[in-house]
Amino acid sequence: MSSIRAVAPLFREDLDHVLTHTRGLWEEARGRTFFITGGTGFFGMWLLESFAYINDALDLGMRAVILTRNPSAFAHKAPHLTLRPDLSFIAGDVRSFAFPDGRFDYVIHAATEASIKLNNEAPHEMLDTIIGGTRRVLDFAGHCGVRKLLFTSSGAVYGKQPADLTHVPEDYPGAPDPLLPDSAYGEGKRVSEHMCVVHARHHGYEAKIARCFAFVGPYLPLDAHFAIGNFIRDALCGGPIKIAGDGTPIRSYLYASDLAAWLWTLLFKASSSRAYNIGSEQGLSIRELAAEIVHILDCPFPVQVAKVANPSAPVSRYVPSVGRAAHELNLQASIPLHESIRRTAAWHQSLANI
Repeated sequence: MSSIRAVAPLFREDLDHVLTHTRGLWEEARGRTFFITGGTGFFGMWLLESFAYINDALDLGMRAVILTRNPSAFAHKAPHLTLRPDLSFIAGDVRSFAFPDGRFDYVIHAATEASIKLNNEAPHEMLDTIIGGTRRVLDFAGHCGVRKLLFTSSGAVYGKQPADLTHVPEDYPGAPDPLLPDSAYGEGKRVSEHMCVVHARHHGYEAKIARCFAFVGPYLPLDAHFAIGNFIRDALCGGPIKIAGDGTPIRSYLYASDLAAWLWTLLFKASSSRAYNIGSEQGLSIRELAAEIVHILDCPFPVQVAKVANPSAPVSRYVPSVGRAAHELNLQASIPLHESIRRTAAWHQSLANI
């Protein structure tokens, strides 16, 4: 028997949300073809689910080809997507995949995982995957006659956010420390942004840059390095919720249906060669987040904090300013955090019925 666990489709209300907030963008893509890397990860699953739903709802006749390391495993995981005629899956490494035939009007490069384990244990591999993958995707973009390309970058390109900077804007001049091995992820994303902009200008297409922060929603793994996912897992198991540190870092979380709507909006409408932060401006401490999850999911045990906070230590922050997305693209975070947590937990509970 396969060890691949099937996943539940997204809630109809989430897909309706993406459609409602992007309905006016899709006509230009009628009958067009997309190429998507990273289509089987957290971002990719939301892109594929919303693409399929909107393709049906608006009768657009679009088609997407998705690069994945293992199409067979994904077919077991998500048959509701792999059986669709408008989605085709090809096997390959993002650094060396064979170019599919035909013209592709849109390319979305979302392949690199934000893996703390890989970044810490094999930073050279992390860097090679990000930069090598971007180089291969850009070679393909030049080959296939792309009109618009979306690159999912990261807030990690800013380096460490100063404690007195509550929200980091796109024009903040910070950067990762290049002498630290664990800067591989941020440096890779930073270099890749530059590669995208230079390549797009040379070949005459539009390159859109999405600097992504932290998110929550269905398909977010509960056993990875994401604190919010770990806390939801602990609560669903009856608790206690365990914080490995002192609970003082400040983070924010955008719900994934907003994320999907924002990404599609950037692809179609954002200015070329311009970066946009994607995330929520509602910052809260990790300890406050854990307490919120306890309250919303009615966890019977208190939060356990492993370390005592040092009141004189600077606060760690990772919270974006999203004013550029709001002012230029009319984007906003629509789903409040308490509802984001409730929906994420409910979706994971639905997996028990599969």
